[in-house]
Amino acid sequence: MGVAKPVEVVVRAVEVLNAVASARGGRTLQELHDELEIPLGSLHRILTTLGQNDYLRRSPVTKRYFLGRAARALGGGTGSPSARLIQPPPALVEAAAETGETAFLTELVGDVPVCVSIVEAEHALRLFVRIGQEMPLHAAASSRAILAHLDQEVARTLLTGSEPLTGFTEGTPRDIEDVMQVLREVRAHGYALCDNELDPNAWAVSAPIRDSEDRVTSSVTITAPGPRVADPAVRTRATRAVLRAADALSAELGSAHRELTDSPA
Repeated sequence: MGVAKPVEVVVRAVEVLNAVASARGGRTLQELHDELEIPLGSLHRILTTLGQNDYLRRSPVTKRYFLGRAARALGGGTGSPSARLIQPPPALVEAAAETGETAFLTELVGDVPVCVSIVEAEHALRLFVRIGQEMPLHAAASSRAILAHLDQEVARTLLTGSEPLTGFTEGTPRDIEDVMQVLREVRAHGYALCDNELDPNAWAVSAPIRDSEDRVTSSVTITAPGPRVADPAVRTRATRAVLRAADALSAELGSAHRELTDSPA
């Protein structure tokens, strides 16, 4: 029995996925055409099909293609680990140890905030946070800590592209202008809070991580069930722990910016 001939369109689709996966900053249609020498008409159909099935996602801002949720799930076997999964850095481990709560990193993968590293709480945490999870732009502190530091019109475009804004709890903001106001408050304070907005009776605080060019594409978060952080003093300690972690992680990337203030609200 002879070896079956490869199906050209399947081969091309795999080539596209491999090319996009190899580029941290995504790929444009023209870049893929130049590299793979696939006719533009055929390439456009492949990209459309992969996008419709969530194997690729196109940024509404940069128009670049990134791996979608379905493609990232393939890399983990069970669908959980992200293609950008990283070992928890010391600053994340220290933040979790200091507070006794779950600490995690979120990175903007294309235009989608994704949890890429996590240190579980010492206590049981019945919150839906896992490696590879996409964090909603409008409702998660981890997302808003990043979104607040993007250009305002870029942030609005991303929020518009993710409409309708899902109401996870009664406290979830459902209007873009409400979210934009929250983002202004995040910039003013230097950190983002989420109190009963994403998970019922859950609290989170997140701070932006900056690179050497002062860009924010990731964040560090501490999250806990509301009753465990009901005391304002406990929340203040968690906020300061997150800010210290953000400072340490930013310094590792060459940033001289410090988020830490003397008295977080």
